Amino acid sequence: MGVRKKQAADARKEANKSKYFAVLRNCPTSPRKMRLLADLIRGKEVYQALNILKFNPKEASGRLEKLLSSALSNYEAKTGERPEDGGLVVKEVFVDSAMQMKRLRTAPQGRANRIRKRSNHVTIIVDKKLEQTTK
Repeated sequence: MGVRKKQAADARKEANKSKYFAVLRNCPTSPRKMRLLADLIRGKEVYQALNILKFNPKEASGRLEKLLSSALSNYEAKTGERPEDGGLVVKEVFVDSAMQMKRLRTAPQGRANRIRKRSNHVTIIVDKKLEQTTK
């Protein structure tokens, strides 16, 4: 590994020590369906977001709920504080496309159609709520 690449990697590791996040990789749900749920919880308080996910009928909400609780436990492990005391909010949620499994389905007149089974990567970052001062 080159010197600049190693320095950049070390800087990224140091920056991640002060972030509280969880990552879900290769989740077998299409990114479009997962983004619908991610938009619901972005910017909400953590326990409000957990309630939204718990009572949402979509299949991907269970995975997001588990990921958010993992981010909470990562916060607790890094800081030593209880998440209830922190006033945490879901700062960022982003869903990226992952690998696609390609399958074939038979079509009329001897042809075949391609079926793409999509998957995604989800990252949730939680942080303390910023209090705005009014003048």
